[in-house]
Amino acid sequence: MSRTHGKRVLTHAGLWRWRRNPLRRGSDLLEAWVLLAAWVLAVVGGALVGMVAAGAAGHTFDRQRAERHEVTATVVDKARPAGDGEGTASGRASGDDLAWVTVRWTARGVEHTGRTQVAPNTRPGTHVTVWTDSHGVLSAQPLEPAEAQVEAALLGTMAATFTGGAVWAGAYGVRGRLERRRMAQWDEEWQRIDTRWGRTTG
Repeated sequence: MSRTHGKRVLTHAGLWRWRRNPLRRGSDLLEAWVLLAAWVLAVVGGALVGMVAAGAAGHTFDRQRAERHEVTATVVDKARPAGDGEGTASGRASGDDLAWVTVRWTARGVEHTGRTQVAPNTRPGTHVTVWTDSHGVLSAQPLEPAEAQVEAALLGTMAATFTGGAVWAGAYGVRGRLERRRMAQWDEEWQRIDTRWGRTTG
């Protein structure tokens, strides 16, 4: 690689700020440190945040699987059509082919009632399976271990990406301020030079 080509690579990479140069200003060196810190925080910090987020999500999913249990409930009224504005009380998702019903179940010797979704033609007295939490309240079905791992990995990746983006946004904000400061300094120096030469800038 020729010397000229090497200089060109250093210029494009921004590494010239680290080399001694009579034209280098204090703000140039400060910008170099800002960019270096941004790289470290974006890569290392983003990875750490991603791992912590993935671990926290995985722990939450594990706790849900440990706390939630399948319970056999009995349908006590006629099924209502889906899409009547009610939210899902149990299960992972609602579908157009499901209907709302009131069900009754017993947990720890206490009788509970709640609403869930079943097949449209489900009749009163039919036994259905629902999920409840540690307090016997209807809950969504927990994710399977494989699904939880994928979900935790996605959440970790999103957290790492967001962290890296936030770091770079802050770094470019600082870089923009330094650039405006350099331009102001250049204007001041040109004004002094023009005054020294007996000219005025317009």
